[in-house]
Amino acid sequence: MYLSVIIPARNEANNIKRTVEETYAYLHNNRMEHEILVIENNSTDQTAEIVKSLTETIPTLKFTHLTVPSGKPAKGFAVKRGMLLAQGEFRLFMDADNSTSINQIEKMMPHFKEGKDVVIGSIGVKGAKIASGSEPEWRRIFGKMGNVFIQIMAVPGIMDTQRGFKIFSAKAANQIFSHSIICGWGFDIEVLALARKYGYKIKEVPIDWRNDIVNSKVTLKSYIQVLRETVQIRWNLWTGKYK
Repeated sequence: MYLSVIIPARNEANNIKRTVEETYAYLHNNRMEHEILVIENNSTDQTAEIVKSLTETIPTLKFTHLTVPSGKPAKGFAVKRGMLLAQGEFRLFMDADNSTSINQIEKMMPHFKEGKDVVIGSIGVKGAKIASGSEPEWRRIFGKMGNVFIQIMAVPGIMDTQRGFKIFSAKAANQIFSHSIICGWGFDIEVLALARKYGYKIKEVPIDWRNDIVNSKVTLKSYIQVLRETVQIRWNLWTGKYK
């Protein structure tokens, strides 16, 4: 298996069908051996039913339901489950709202041939394109301030840790996600910090990004949670919690 695509999904009934169909069409048309794993967690809408129906027409689609206690953060847990279930030589996780479309892998996959182990999509480096209306001013400000803190505490030199479009080699994915413990929004930072800890080479690549700001699940509370979890990651590194 060449590529596994992991899509965590919670209450994504408005987006998941289009995202899965477009992802499959691209991979199929490019004759890329693949699997698509949708990890659905605690949805209260029709997300699960929609994905199950798609498995009847998309042969490479696999559905997993993840039960997480109510009120608990789950995206990081869903990505972890998908990464460890995946069989691909390379493993990508992407957002269910298709904010970064699958064709962006064209910019990213060549870096594995250059010896990189983790290649991440970024809007913080030169060449990135952000669709109009995707990033309101308050998010730009908090994002820049937060990244300074994140670089100091966990991953110096990485300009954007939070895009939901990251690819790992199988070896890196198995080691990193076997040891990750953060299940909230800070899980992106944790997996990159672990990649550094275990000696994997990371490449940050500019991507095209568009965000549905109306239905976005990222709030001011999310930013505070990320900062809190970043402190937890630093503490875990200092105290040897990651073996």
